[in-house]
Amino acid sequence: MARSARRAARWWTARAVAAVAAIALTACATRQETVVLLPEKDGHDAAVVVRQGDTQSVLDKPYAAAQVDRAGTRTYVASPAEVDRLFGPALAAQPARPARFTLYFVEGTDRLTEESARMFDSVLAEIARNAVPDIVVVGHTDRVGSDAANDVLARQRAEAVRAALLQRGIAADSVAAEGRGEREPLVPTADGVAEPRNRRVEIVVR
Repeated sequence: MARSARRAARWWTARAVAAVAAIALTACATRQETVVLLPEKDGHDAAVVVRQGDTQSVLDKPYAAAQVDRAGTRTYVASPAEVDRLFGPALAAQPARPARFTLYFVEGTDRLTEESARMFDSVLAEIARNAVPDIVVVGHTDRVGSDAANDVLARQRAEAVRAALLQRGIAADSVAAEGRGEREPLVPTADGVAEPRNRRVEIVVR
């Protein structure tokens, strides 16, 4: 077997939506496996559990690594240069991660705050970097008002941002809009609390 095949490696990156991933490696494996926890671009904590037989190792720091073969598991700290050497081609082949933006609204309206209105050009600049962008706009509200009213307001906020994108030349079939009402607060609050950070749209650009 060629040396490159014997050195075949696996890599995983943990995402914020699933901060802990479990990887099972069989004890009968004949090749060496390397697992490296890469740093999250958004700074979220992440971890990977590497299991071999009845033993496990937890990698919970950026560049924490484990080499696994039939003799056991060795943990160490990898370097960016080693990651590039082992996984450079695979990482380069990955699609870019979605860009995410959060824009905030004046209470009870579908009008952006002044600060968020100034951020709008940043959203457009990111969209322009994608040859065929796929954009999702999700509207949210705080917990003031009824569920039904907030569902309508959340949708209005998402549609207002979608309309602004279309006015700036984004193709209509590239932008989807939806509302989540008060069901997914950024900051959990009691009912009736006017939390500014919950009056928002979240924009995902792929």
